[in-house]
Amino acid sequence: MSIDVNPEARGETIFYVSPEGNDAWSGHLPSPDPSGADGPFATLQQAQRAVRKMKWEKGQLPGPVTVYVRKGIYFLKEPLVFTPEDSGVETAPVAYVAYPGEHPILSGGQPITNWQRATTDGRPLWMAVLPEVAEGKWFFRQLWVNGQRRQRARHPNYGYLRVAELLDHPEQWFEGQSRFRFHEGDLKAWPTASAAEIVVMNRWVESRLPIASIDEAERVVCCHRRSVFRLDPDDPYYVEHAFEVLDMPGEWFLDRESGKLYYWPLPYEDLNQVQIIAPVLTQVMRMEGEPRKDGWVEYLVFRGLSFAHTEWYFPPEPQEQQSEKSIGGFPQAAVGVPGAVYGEGIRHCVFEDCTIAHVGTYGLELGRGCRNNRILGCEITDLGAGGVKIGETVIREDADEQTYGNEISDCRIYDGGHVFHSAVGIWIGQSYGNRLVHNEVADFYYTGISIGWTWGYDRSLAGSNLVAFNHVHHIGIRRNGEGPILSDMGGIYTLGIQEGTVIHHNLWHDIAGIRYGGWGIYFDEGSTGITAENNLVYNTTHGGFHQHYGRANVVRNNVFAYARDHQLQASRAETHLRFQFERNIVLGRSEQWLAGEVDFNFVFDHNLYWREDEGPIRFGHLTWDEWRARGMDEHSILADPKFRDPKHGDFYLQPGSPAEQIGFQPFDLSSVGPRIQNHHKPDQ
Repeated sequence: MSIDVNPEARGETIFYVSPEGNDAWSGHLPSPDPSGADGPFATLQQAQRAVRKMKWEKGQLPGPVTVYVRKGIYFLKEPLVFTPEDSGVETAPVAYVAYPGEHPILSGGQPITNWQRATTDGRPLWMAVLPEVAEGKWFFRQLWVNGQRRQRARHPNYGYLRVAELLDHPEQWFEGQSRFRFHEGDLKAWPTASAAEIVVMNRWVESRLPIASIDEAERVVCCHRRSVFRLDPDDPYYVEHAFEVLDMPGEWFLDRESGKLYYWPLPYEDLNQVQIIAPVLTQVMRMEGEPRKDGWVEYLVFRGLSFAHTEWYFPPEPQEQQSEKSIGGFPQAAVGVPGAVYGEGIRHCVFEDCTIAHVGTYGLELGRGCRNNRILGCEITDLGAGGVKIGETVIREDADEQTYGNEISDCRIYDGGHVFHSAVGIWIGQSYGNRLVHNEVADFYYTGISIGWTWGYDRSLAGSNLVAFNHVHHIGIRRNGEGPILSDMGGIYTLGIQEGTVIHHNLWHDIAGIRYGGWGIYFDEGSTGITAENNLVYNTTHGGFHQHYGRANVVRNNVFAYARDHQLQASRAETHLRFQFERNIVLGRSEQWLAGEVDFNFVFDHNLYWREDEGPIRFGHLTWDEWRARGMDEHSILADPKFRDPKHGDFYLQPGSPAEQIGFQPFDLSSVGPRIQNHHKPDQ
């Protein structure tokens, strides 16, 4: 990218922002002039004011406006807020752009610099005193050292403890508990246990439970919050943030009472040269429109910028509610965790070649009334929660308040769920007409892409969404071997009526659930009107395809391979047509081919099945011959599909494949994932 040498010729106005700038200057120079009389602005807020002033003086923008942001970290005292008065128009957008070749960072954090050595109990720690923490004005649960996330003191350092026994037995599975019995020696009555919390995984969620007490004799831990759902024996958990378990390099502990921050440095880290940042803000940037009043934030472009260093945590309980323990989590997808970059009432805005990283939240959120926005070629990584949220959990009756028509393309969204493990890569709630194309989603503990927020057949707004040419992998089980710790997940997960939603030409692989539910394509409660075709799914724990219950879905011309327990699943019997499963190739090694309720209210035909050791296959309790005698797969065949090298992920069909006999149409996945590289890498 180069800067136009004569922007005035096309009516463009240019401003500059730099850490070396001054808000009293004109902002029209990229660097301070030698006299020190003029130069760039120092803050983006001043650039905003300059754009607003120009609009007010001229009545409208005379042409496009570009604000070039120079390299450096801009530590914000409050979120950067855009309102309708900051908007551009279609012929004159307002762009906030990284200066060519530079990579500015907008940070919601604060650097910590006053370190001193403080060896404690033989541990070679560093210590910094933070008065704001001791005064109760600041507390944080994330820390980044030289651009890398560091772990709060954790026990055990690797792996998980297991719930031994439940002391309370709620009647309903969705009623949580605030205590359990642990195995002998797993927990100690540490002096700082009250500063720690239990993080326990159950079903498809995590619960973060601040510790109230630990009774070593009775082996009982009691917490100030209760779990999201009823716990089960053997649920995995760990302890986070007791000073006594700070026992390895890279861990840290923050003493709320004294304000002392302790960090055990890695061997190569230098106290005098290290950069350590802790979060202060929940959000770096907010775009606040009011769609009901035609007050849109629109035609803004953000290109090449980085957003970093945020944190969100459960608000403290009001005193009057403390007798009723609050829940330490969310019912699904960590849906209540906000985005570090947030939009409401925005349209025709673009995020291009941006990076959102080192956050304790979701990366980017388009909430109420967001439409026709584009997220292009961005990198979203190192996330406390998930990547991108589009829409809401509620159905808006006013069309102006509905969210639709947004696009996420060519993005890399990976390495999430560090704090809220149940968060997902891309979440779409009550929102329609969105496009998810050519993205990579990887390394999440729960689902890759989740669409819909209506359980069952009630009204839903999540229709006509397109999911195409995405590469979604290592979901539940991460590339570093961590996991699985949650259940009931999918490479893609859907809910409710979604007429017109199409899932095609995607690559899904390496998806694992701990107890159940590591599926590739997962149509959950009430999923209706969805077509999945020309997808490749392999290396799952519980099936390439699963429909819990739903209506009139179409699954055709896909390849499902190498599920561990069974290849396919159809859980709940229903009285209507559940789905059509046609012209698919299914390759595996298990005897159980179809698990669940075999009620024959579905269509299976023109499929090719092959068990590699040529042993028998079963559909429910039926043999292949019994299954066909019931009218299923009348035109299907058992034959080796002749893939080139499926054991190594090469599913190219060789000439003469029997797949031709079932009408299977080969499809090309060579272009899945981002088509462009994200060239923007933060300087720090």
